[in-house]
Amino acid sequence: MKRLKSICILLMMALLSLPTLANEQQEGEALNIPEIVLHHLADAYEWHIVSDVSIPLPIIIRSSQTGEWHFCTAHSLPDGFFFNEEAHGKIYERMADGTTERPWDLSITRNVLQIWIVVALLLTVFLCCARWYKKHDKTSDAPSGFVGVIEMLVMMINDSVIKSSIGEKHYRKYAPYLLTVFFFIFFTNLLGLLPIFPGGSNVTGNINITFFLAICTFLAINLFGNKEYWKDIFWPDVPIFLKAIPLMPVIEIFSVFTKPFALMVRLFANMMAGHAMILSFTCVIFLGWTLGTGMGAGLNAFSIIMLLFFNALELLVAFVQAYVFTMLSAVFIGLAHKEHEH
Repeated sequence: MKRLKSICILLMMALLSLPTLANEQQEGEALNIPEIVLHHLADAYEWHIVSDVSIPLPIIIRSSQTGEWHFCTAHSLPDGFFFNEEAHGKIYERMADGTTERPWDLSITRNVLQIWIVVALLLTVFLCCARWYKKHDKTSDAPSGFVGVIEMLVMMINDSVIKSSIGEKHYRKYAPYLLTVFFFIFFTNLLGLLPIFPGGSNVTGNINITFFLAICTFLAINLFGNKEYWKDIFWPDVPIFLKAIPLMPVIEIFSVFTKPFALMVRLFANMMAGHAMILSFTCVIFLGWTLGTGMGAGLNAFSIIMLLFFNALELLVAFVQAYVFTMLSAVFIGLAHKEHEH
C-alpha cells in the first residue's frame, strides 16, 4: 500500500509539470524541445505557474546612461531596456550610440526568491527542532517523527562525514558551515523537483549558485589551513631536484583551485542534467500528440514511465549531491589540518 502511494505521488509530480509546457504546444507552432528546456532551466524575472499565469517579480535596475534606478516588473520595463534572448533573457539597455550594455541588476529573480523560500523553510524547521529540545532534557526519550528525522540527518553528517574527515580537534568550528551547506543544498534540490510554486526553480543547476558555494569552501580551506598544509604546497617532501624545478609546487598550487572547481561543476552538472531529462520527457508527451493515436499513445506511455523513473531518481540525487558536496568539502578542509592524522 505504501509503495502504491509513493508511485501515485511520483505520477502526480510528473503530470503536474505538463500544464507548465502546454502553452508552447497550444500556439500551433512546431515544438522546439531544446529551446523549451533551456528556457525553463534559465533564471527568470517572473514565476511561471500554468499556461499564461505567472507571478511578476520586482525588477531593480540602474541605468548606465543616466544613473537612475528603476523599480518595475517584467510587464513594465522602462524605455530603453529590453530582454536579450541571446543572453538567456537578461535585461539589457540600449545606449545612445546604438550599442547595448548590461545595467546594474539587483532584481528579485525566480532563483533569488527560491533561495529566500529555502532559507525561511530551514529557519522554520530548525527553530521548531530547537523548541522541542528546549522542552526536553537529556533524560528524555529520543525524538520521533519529523524532529527525529532531522536529528538522524544531523548526527549522520556530523559524525560520519564532518568529524571523520576533519578530525576530533578541528571539526567543531567547521560543523556549522558544513551542516548549513548540506541542508541548504538538500532542501533546495527537493523544492526544485516540485513542478508548481513554490518549487520548480533550477537553483543548484545554476552555476552562479554552485560557484558561490565552492568559493565558501575554498575560503574555509585556505584561510584557516595550518603550516603543514602550506608546507606541502610550497615545499613538499619530494626529491630536491623536483623542488628546484619547481614542478611540484606548481602542481600543488594548481590543485588549490581545481578542488573548488570540481565541487562547483559536479553539483551544477548533475542537477542541471536531471532537470533537463525530466523536462525533455515532458516535452516528448506533447510531441506524441502530433504522431497519431497508435504511435502517440505508445510514446506517451513510455514518456510517463520515464518521468516516473527520473523523478524517483532525482529524489535520490537530491540527497546524494548534498551529501557528496558536504563530504568533499569536509575532506578538503581536513587535508588543510593534517596534524589530526599523527
